[in-house]
Amino acid sequence: MMPVVFFDSPPVAGRMPVPVEPDPMNAPKATPMIQQYLAIKEQYPDAILFYRMGDFYEMFFEDAKVAAGALEITLTSRNKNESVPVPMCGVPYRAARGYIERLIAQGFKVAICDQLEDPAAAKGLVKRDVVRVVTPGMIVDNSFLDAKSNNFTLAIARLQTAIGVAYLDISTGTFRLFEAAEAATIREEILRVAPSEILLSEELRGDTQISEVLAALPQAAVSFLEASAFDHRSGRARLLAQFNTLSLEGFGCEDQKAGVCAAGAVLYYVRETQKQDVAHLARMQTYGLDSQLLIDEISCRNLELLRNIRSGGRGGTLLSVIDKTVTAMGGRALKQWLRCPLTDAAAIGARLDAVAEAKDALSLRGHLREQLQSVFDLERLGSKIAMGQANARDLVALKTSLEALPAIGAGLAQLQSTLLQGLGDTQSLTALAEKIARAVREDAPPTITEGGIIKAGYNPELDELIQISRDGKGWLARLESTEREATGIASLKVRFNKVFGYYIEVSKTHAAKVPAHYVRKQTLVNAERYITEALKEFEAKVLGAEERRAALEYRLFNDLRAEVMGQRDALLAAAEHLARLDCLLALAEVADHNGYVRPEINAEGVIEITDGRHPVVEKMIAAERFVPNSIRLDDEQNQVLVITGPNMAGKSTVLRQVALTVILAQMGAFVPARRASLALTDRIFTRVGALDNLSQGQSTFMVEMQETANILNNATPRSLVIMDEIGRGTSTFDGLSIAWAVAEYLHDAHGRGVKTLFATHYHELTDLAQSKIRVKNFNIAVKEWNDEIIFLRKLVAGGTNRSYGIQVARLAGIPEPVIRRAKKILFKIENNEDSLYGRAMAEPSGTAKPAGPVQLSLFRKPEQAIVQRLQTLDIARMTPLEALNCLSELKERAAGALD
Repeated sequence: MMPVVFFDSPPVAGRMPVPVEPDPMNAPKATPMIQQYLAIKEQYPDAILFYRMGDFYEMFFEDAKVAAGALEITLTSRNKNESVPVPMCGVPYRAARGYIERLIAQGFKVAICDQLEDPAAAKGLVKRDVVRVVTPGMIVDNSFLDAKSNNFTLAIARLQTAIGVAYLDISTGTFRLFEAAEAATIREEILRVAPSEILLSEELRGDTQISEVLAALPQAAVSFLEASAFDHRSGRARLLAQFNTLSLEGFGCEDQKAGVCAAGAVLYYVRETQKQDVAHLARMQTYGLDSQLLIDEISCRNLELLRNIRSGGRGGTLLSVIDKTVTAMGGRALKQWLRCPLTDAAAIGARLDAVAEAKDALSLRGHLREQLQSVFDLERLGSKIAMGQANARDLVALKTSLEALPAIGAGLAQLQSTLLQGLGDTQSLTALAEKIARAVREDAPPTITEGGIIKAGYNPELDELIQISRDGKGWLARLESTEREATGIASLKVRFNKVFGYYIEVSKTHAAKVPAHYVRKQTLVNAERYITEALKEFEAKVLGAEERRAALEYRLFNDLRAEVMGQRDALLAAAEHLARLDCLLALAEVADHNGYVRPEINAEGVIEITDGRHPVVEKMIAAERFVPNSIRLDDEQNQVLVITGPNMAGKSTVLRQVALTVILAQMGAFVPARRASLALTDRIFTRVGALDNLSQGQSTFMVEMQETANILNNATPRSLVIMDEIGRGTSTFDGLSIAWAVAEYLHDAHGRGVKTLFATHYHELTDLAQSKIRVKNFNIAVKEWNDEIIFLRKLVAGGTNRSYGIQVARLAGIPEPVIRRAKKILFKIENNEDSLYGRAMAEPSGTAKPAGPVQLSLFRKPEQAIVQRLQTLDIARMTPLEALNCLSELKERAAGALD
């Protein structure tokens, strides 16, 4: 007898407590059912076991305690009268899906233990076993998933100096593999994939580098497998058997042993949890990171590609602007395109050709998008069908989707672009749709084992069973009428009881008229009861008609599912084409509605954008017109652009819109500009703002420096670097020194430099242009008026020596007394009067100034600014009114300095 397992740690969301040995003197009575439960539970210690008992799934012991708390259901006990009752809770079998979904959402795994035989026919204890384990990464049901996001399970394997990663979305069949030597590269790619579940070998438990990855993905569930699951030889054998091939050469990974180890582990986990073959996993994609524009997780966050910084939601992101897809498949594909832009000019050009043609074909584009709206998620439907989890409604959805293919194909025949060519031969899929239409009822119930899913007229045997079950009384009435007429016995009756079943009853007064083929069944005081062959046949049919009908419908339904699986390759090809088509049409729709243009891809290393716009900001601003800006970056004269200007003027917007324009172009989309000619970029880095990471003891400055180090160590001459306000997290001298050194390094890196946009408040950095030939100064123009500033949002050549911080503070709502006081303090600081504290605190109260070293100012004195302003005035071109206004401004500056 197995011991009862107890747990000594409290339940934690998403984590099963650690089992400990129970006290044998204080254990509940181990009945045969409890013994069976414990034997099964022992095989799945990290999952909550849903144990089928009749119409309920029951949970016992610590599983019951954890589940009751997580699901907010009643915790009771079994064998309450015994000295040690067993904790228990349960959920209805028919409503289990919702409860499982809630547990998965909290990070738990659920092992589904079903009855493997009919309880009525079982001798002794009903056989039970786990038929499926549902985990955060092993979900097939659409209702559990985000329609436009993949749900990946990812495995990491280390073999000698290589690290392999493989990830699978079992709901779509997407299976990918890559390999690298650098842990940092692997980490960034895993963050990009954002898996729901991570598989690791027990040998990697506690590994420092792996722990760093896990810390960056706190939402991902982690499962540790035995080391043998990651063995290269057995993993390769599993993959060969799955794909029915002799080698992995066709997938490009025969020599990537670490990657094969990871892929083999994923397949092992799928089979262990799903308890069946997974036929829809028919291929695997091997890719290298050099085939895509790399955007690390920090840059993805800073540029707000998928999630906004403020709430983590989808609103205010680039994805929210460009995702006009109408299918779930297209939504997932577009998200992949955005996160992994291309680096191959020909592939980019092919997408741009397709978008351009679709953009010009307005009427046809509308027709195709309308047809696509009736296409359901073919990828996930195919996976559900392959894994035996589809119901009749899923087949109806498949039928509806396939019925749209002829109209889509006819529309595509009018287009020329390679990526928009026709769907190919869809006759077999159309024939499949027609068969499903003949077979499956539109109003079919969600269950597939209780009948009501197959249409009348599809199968003669089923039609007869349906007729019997629907019209049993009518058949008996007709039989009674026929027999009365044949025998001449007007009082003849056809009846039924549970003891004898169906029978014909004749009174004894008419016994002489009973035909010879009637067989006496029972004698009563005043009547005789008979049966006939016809009645026996009817009884055999009608008594089991409902059961036989349900069984026959289930068999016919499974036959249909098998036919669907026979069209697996055609379905997969159609799904892939429709997803790509949806993406291209969506990008054309966005370009048409938003006034985007086709970018040029050049080989001269130039990023030149004329009248570029920020695709998100221009959609969100309502109070003012978006001001476009032009910019040029090259490797000859304009490699590092130092951009100065006050806060709120639009420096960050300009920086981000350049990066977003590059990303859009390399994903094959049109861009928000009047013209754009762009060199291919291999990586985009951003250093934009910083937040304290207190959980890891990292200050704002430490985070800032780590991000900067990543840029300096990994940027190449083909990269684009966005630096926004570096060095603010430390003292002024330190910050300026670091910013200066970083800008110099990016100018000189690799002997060729890196294209960089460098926004700063350190106006001293404008002096870099005097010593570094490829540094150019720009500023965001503002207009001054009576000590107020008007943001012009325009990027103009040249630097500026003013931050307008006090004016911006006034715009932000800082009280006027604080503004006046700040102006006085600024004047004293700029004139280097005494120490900082002495200058700032020199009020009538006579507060003593503190002792200690004080940092000197880097800023020009106000009289120097006034002189410089006078020197730049072009009096010959000024009107009298402009001259008076300028004089008034200078007078106010002088008065403020003397206050």
